[in-house]
Amino acid sequence: MSHDPSDRPSAGWLADETPRLDSSVKGSAFEPTSPRATEPVVGPERTADGFAKAFLDELNFEAGVALKRSTTTDQYLALARTIRGYLMADWLRTAERRRQNPTKMVGYLSAEYLLGRQMGNSLLATDLGDIAEQAMTSLGLDFNLLRAQEIEPGLGNGGLGRLAACFIDSLASMDVPSIGYGIRYEYGIFRQTFEEGRQVEVPDAWLSLGAPWEFPHPDRAVQVNFGGTTEQYIDGDGRTRRRWLPAWNVRGIPYHYMVPGYQNGVVNTLRLWSARATQEFDLKIFNSGDYAEAVRAQTFAENISKVLYPEDSTPQGRELRLQQQYFFVACSLKDFIDRTLEEDFDLARLDERIIFQLNDTHPVIAIPEMIRLLMDEHDMEWAAAWEVTSKCFAYTCHTLLPEALEVWPVELMTRLLPRHMEIIYRLNEEFLDTVREAFPGDELRVRRMSVIQEHPERAVRMANLATVAGVKVNGVAALHSELLRDKLLPDFAALWPHKFTNVTNGVTPRRFIRLANQQLSTLITDTIGPGWETDLERLRELEPYADDAAFTESFRQVKQANKDRLRSILSQRDGIELPEHAMLDVMVKRLHEYKRQTLKLLHIVSMYDDITSGRVRREDVVPRTFVFGAKAAPGYFMAKEIIFLINSVAKTIAQDPRVTDLMAVAFPANYNVTLANKLIPAADLSEQISLAGKEASGTGNMKFALNGALTIGTDDGANVEIRELVGDENFFLFGMLEPEVAALADRGYTPSSFYESNPALKRAIDLLASGHFTGGDRSLAAPVVDDLLYKDRFMALADFQSYLDAQARVDAAYRDVDGWTRSAVLNVARSGFFSSDRSMRDYLDRIWMPKS
Repeated sequence: MSHDPSDRPSAGWLADETPRLDSSVKGSAFEPTSPRATEPVVGPERTADGFAKAFLDELNFEAGVALKRSTTTDQYLALARTIRGYLMADWLRTAERRRQNPTKMVGYLSAEYLLGRQMGNSLLATDLGDIAEQAMTSLGLDFNLLRAQEIEPGLGNGGLGRLAACFIDSLASMDVPSIGYGIRYEYGIFRQTFEEGRQVEVPDAWLSLGAPWEFPHPDRAVQVNFGGTTEQYIDGDGRTRRRWLPAWNVRGIPYHYMVPGYQNGVVNTLRLWSARATQEFDLKIFNSGDYAEAVRAQTFAENISKVLYPEDSTPQGRELRLQQQYFFVACSLKDFIDRTLEEDFDLARLDERIIFQLNDTHPVIAIPEMIRLLMDEHDMEWAAAWEVTSKCFAYTCHTLLPEALEVWPVELMTRLLPRHMEIIYRLNEEFLDTVREAFPGDELRVRRMSVIQEHPERAVRMANLATVAGVKVNGVAALHSELLRDKLLPDFAALWPHKFTNVTNGVTPRRFIRLANQQLSTLITDTIGPGWETDLERLRELEPYADDAAFTESFRQVKQANKDRLRSILSQRDGIELPEHAMLDVMVKRLHEYKRQTLKLLHIVSMYDDITSGRVRREDVVPRTFVFGAKAAPGYFMAKEIIFLINSVAKTIAQDPRVTDLMAVAFPANYNVTLANKLIPAADLSEQISLAGKEASGTGNMKFALNGALTIGTDDGANVEIRELVGDENFFLFGMLEPEVAALADRGYTPSSFYESNPALKRAIDLLASGHFTGGDRSLAAPVVDDLLYKDRFMALADFQSYLDAQARVDAAYRDVDGWTRSAVLNVARSGFFSSDRSMRDYLDRIWMPKS
């Protein structure tokens, strides 16, 4: 995939579900205010001939080219728009049904949506795959070649964005009225390349082929203000009020993406906002010859939605991040209140029509923005505005790392959002009165709980703000939610124990089994029948087949076919040649020290050392291929050094004939959803090795288990629930438990003591430090080695021996082909709990629409 607030639709029109269609779409005369809104909507004919005709119409009359003169890009865009046309009929029908019966909606506010390619998902949702392929074949076109042209939009960084995409998929598949809100980043997350083993970031030009899956609506722009001052004034009723006098503003242009449910005729909406200048071009300045200054406002405004997570090590970058966050929530709240609700809707009952889920701290500025809207634009008094606001938001915390909980300097907030800072001060003052009443005389508690921190600089604690205003605060795995309540926000849990709950993450089985692993999907359907894609607990029906020789042989064949497919893809995509017969040991996730890619690297170096030194016999080695996939944040020095060292080790191993038949290391650049769909089904072993108590949940661990990989992992995040469900005998547990981690930290952790006392660890680190993997240059490995020996914040050295012992158990298990296959089948059969459909039911029951 690539590519005046007063203007209101008529009362009752659910604009969240059906925006007005742009002129590039057939039937664009359709308007929400038109009588035709109630007419039946008929899509293209669902036959190969009908599809082919619709395709040629798109190619001829929209692209303006004949088939015989069209390029592959022309054909891909026409194919995408043809599929979009089938979805559009369901989109319009869904909107009309919801308009006739307005009910409470879910508004999902997320700075990231890691969508993946849209064509395959749309074909699956509409059950048009076979028809589309037949149509393209009848026209002499290569259907798979056209599908391969699609560019994945880099609108997310990792698990947070992929989770949001899974959730909106499930909400549509469950027919839950909902809308996703986010930012349409022009470049999104960077595209990763490697130069001499080091990560280099280049712009991700995902819009380079156009944007066939989106609908822009500049006529529905929202104005967003920044800067300036506030003032007191007397309104027409003689009341003393405050208002914002902004210094500058931008326009938010909505772009709509259809979110289809799985073969149920439901299509929800994802609305992404793009920033534009209110006055983009100054003709007078242009005519004077100052061309750059003539478009300065346009450039300045468009920076807001230019890239995902701009580098924030500079004051300018930090300010731009806050601008991004306020921009998209201001657009979203304004859009819902002014354009989705009926014109005469009583905003005192807003909680009956919407619950906004805050996906981490990025959208938390929506809380004071809602109060501002209700007070300053809809004439509510403070008490009423606060009462409404406190019922309309819920907060998902995705971290246990204090440094990952956003805080914004008061100076920056006051300069950029002065009215919001006033609201936060008042909100905090009243909240602290509540704390003092509940815990009299405990001023240290008051300071800890305050929305405003005083040291090391005065700043707004966004997690505290979200907890104060949210109806619920949830973690994303059982252990994470427990630690969130008991260690990260214990004072809030003591004050409001009812606010805290857990919703364990999930993944959509449509994309991550049905699309990603078609052969396994066919085997499952042939074995237990259809329907499991929307009722994933039915995978339990596979359990008896774990001991069925015919089924397990078919299961092994599927895994081997997926490995062969991956080998071919990596050869073509990256020039990486993987060995044919080896265990595939995979670690793919963001590059962050707490995820401990360094621990995996130490295992690889130790294995290499054992083989080359003759310490182990070659015949005793289980051949392995290690695959990494990870991006490091552009300003994260240590993460980049780890990537360089992994690539250095990979290169050395590839050039050493003593080990090339026994081990290989691959690090394909630019890991994304598209590659994940090929890599995860091929994996034998899933590496989930974060320090216990640091990973919130993880969703990669769920995807691997659902696709028949066994997990080696710590008791951390959702690993805990995976192990409990699949059974200890089908999971390779290692490492300290969270209480042991805390106890070691309290005693004082000295990583060098583990280095000195463990010969295998010492040999591995010494080999890294010697320059053996860096062309003899010891300084190139020094940053990582020194950090491990003298800091090791996430205790990789403390868990090293336990990890090696677990890897020995992995080797022993893998040698037993039947036993390994049985465990892999049971991982699939017992992981149905990890469907994002179940996550959505939990959110609905516990947070969004509880029955009591």
